[in-house]
Amino acid sequence: MNAFRLYGRFYAPQRVARIFGFLLTIYLLIRRRESFWGYRPMDPALLRRRITELGASFIKLAQVLATRADFFDDRYLAELRRLHDEIPPMSQKDFQAVFVEAFPEGDPFLRFESEPIASASIGQVHRATLPDGEEVAVKLRRRGIERQVAADLIVLEFFNRLFRPFFSSYTQNSIDAVIAEFGDMIRKEVNLSTELSNLKSFSRTYAKSGVVFPRPFEKYCSEHALVMSFEEGIRFDDKEGLRRLGIDFHRVIETLIFFYTEQMLVRGYFHADPHPGNLLIRSDGRLVLLDFGMVKRLADPARVAIIEMVKSAHEQDFDLYISACKRLGIIAYEAPLDRMTELAQRMFDIFNDDSLDATTMQDLAFGVMASMRDFPFKLPQEAVYILRASAIIEGLGTVYIPNFNGVKDILPVLQSNIPRALGTDRNVLELLRDEVHAAPLRMKQLHAAIQKASEDELRVHLSERQLEWMQNRLERRLRSFALSIVMMLGALFLLFYNQEWKVAAAVLFGAGAMRIFYGR
Repeated sequence: MNAFRLYGRFYAPQRVARIFGFLLTIYLLIRRRESFWGYRPMDPALLRRRITELGASFIKLAQVLATRADFFDDRYLAELRRLHDEIPPMSQKDFQAVFVEAFPEGDPFLRFESEPIASASIGQVHRATLPDGEEVAVKLRRRGIERQVAADLIVLEFFNRLFRPFFSSYTQNSIDAVIAEFGDMIRKEVNLSTELSNLKSFSRTYAKSGVVFPRPFEKYCSEHALVMSFEEGIRFDDKEGLRRLGIDFHRVIETLIFFYTEQMLVRGYFHADPHPGNLLIRSDGRLVLLDFGMVKRLADPARVAIIEMVKSAHEQDFDLYISACKRLGIIAYEAPLDRMTELAQRMFDIFNDDSLDATTMQDLAFGVMASMRDFPFKLPQEAVYILRASAIIEGLGTVYIPNFNGVKDILPVLQSNIPRALGTDRNVLELLRDEVHAAPLRMKQLHAAIQKASEDELRVHLSERQLEWMQNRLERRLRSFALSIVMMLGALFLLFYNQEWKVAAAVLFGAGAMRIFYGR
């Protein structure tokens, strides 16, 4: 009921029914079921239209789901990838209310264009001029968007709990990860103070990258508005415009690939939404990056595991590949060896097939993911964001280079940066110096470990993935044990209730006992 109180006008019965229909379709497709109590999944085109009607939250969710070939088949993925969050601008009444909320002390601009230059589901962007003559871009948050998103997330989480029991633990974990990550992402995205923080952090981290970022004017910024320098340039996908400027397409693509390899796998801090509207090319050929609402940070263990997956696949190192997959969480600890070998071999074939010129990286990745649908594997959300960004970049590459191929063109850049990404590019003297400096601490740690072992206080720390596997095994065993106890108690009840049922009671008691002693 909280969702209805949060934003009642969005939750008329018809809207609730549409949300339920959308989510039921998603869950049926993931389960690959034809129907549920007579309800059949919407056809792909209708599903896309329904998502568009539901607005910001569900458009953003669908854009994340559009990378999940382990959930959906090609027909639905194609429609989900067509979704864009470009929607009509706010009404004049809503615009006035938002403007006053963003600038309560009065209009700070010398000039402000009321017609937006861009309009999306979370906010819209206007061009303006500051009193000192500086041209700026002003991003205003849509009226009530934070309440709508909060209400949508409550409904989404409610329906997820409703459908959750129908899925295996692997699928449950994958869906929960998608929804949790999506909820965290969109809550941050509707707060423009978070985008300001992302912009400042990104600009500092990649100050020497040669890429241009807008300059924020913090005195005018708040959770309702983001004011930054207006950056001129031509959209990345405007091929004719770039040709008129004499821009070298290959150099631009090379810059973009190198920059994103640096972001995703060397530093682990990347812009997760590099669509053409967020990428401009200046007349001097420099790349301009806009919109920092979706910025992701990869934890070092996940980043290193992804790099080692690529490295091991290229070198056909089976043990390292399986180890990296387990640390990343793609392979469950109880996955059978033959299935792991099959997955590894598919990846090895991809990295060593000289006939891949006609196949895109996205097709290959989606093909591998689709083959994992019936395996005890799952795709962590960190990998999903990298896949999404990589697929967008590959799509941009094909605009300029007809035979552009993600595997063939991106892999060499990654390979040349693997030592730096893993921190193994330093010379012997640097490594030796670091080891000498660390030696006293290492000796102290060794001494402490020996002391704890001698006092029977040595502890073993398990990884999150191992703990998850142990938890699933324990839950299954407890459920089996509980069912066995219920069967045995039921047998005793039958016996005490009616002695004539002693044969049935004995069979039931025996079955329960057998489950305890021989069940798995």
